[in-house]
Amino acid sequence: MTTLKIATYNIHKGFSQFNRRVVLHELRERLRELDADIVFLQEVQGEHAGHVQRHADYPAEPQHEFLADEFWAHHAYGMNAVYDEGHHGNAVLSRFPILQAFNKDVSAHRFESRGLLHCEVEIGGQLVHCLCAHFGLFAKGQRAQMRALVEYVLNDIPKDAPLVIAGDFNDWRNQLSRALAKEIGVQDVFGLQEGKPARSFPSRIPVFRLDRIYVRGFSVQYCDVHIGGKWRRLSDHAALSAQLERI
Repeated sequence: MTTLKIATYNIHKGFSQFNRRVVLHELRERLRELDADIVFLQEVQGEHAGHVQRHADYPAEPQHEFLADEFWAHHAYGMNAVYDEGHHGNAVLSRFPILQAFNKDVSAHRFESRGLLHCEVEIGGQLVHCLCAHFGLFAKGQRAQMRALVEYVLNDIPKDAPLVIAGDFNDWRNQLSRALAKEIGVQDVFGLQEGKPARSFPSRIPVFRLDRIYVRGFSVQYCDVHIGGKWRRLSDHAALSAQLERI
């Protein structure tokens, strides 16, 4: 393994902003154009009986399977929120084998279900630990989820193992990066390249730096925020991508 391309995207359950239309087919095309080796997705609908009945173009299979299709041979899904018509959570799509996947519940309270999906990905005989995260909206819950993430990494991942943590952290106050760098040695890819995390929300005119890609054991060749053009009418978040090099 020399280089690795990563992308992360909160796909808004496969609907456009304000839930006006199903955008899963467009999402799949845009994600394929990124040509990422590993994709971290949040707000992925694992099942929803009502959507299949109400929308003719809604896929019958779970969203992560539909998006992976024949482009990413391996995928894992972590179910977080469960309700009468179905459930949603995080997902990882990978060109490389996912040897193990584990979903940890990091919900701060019963009104907001959140999870941390850990995938052990084998790349060229080496294990890369990939964590897909979606933190809550409120500061108190985010602090608890940050603590859960740190403790999980310290207890379950070797300190010298290559690590990628990506997702929607809802870090409105931009306080997460410094804490994670200090405690588990990960760096935000945009921070390394541009001095601060990327603006990713709302996607039409990004102002807030909510989505992140954190790495350990990699350098960053380049990173991008994907907005405008064909991305404009999809999720309320922008997609982020980064080309990494193993160090």
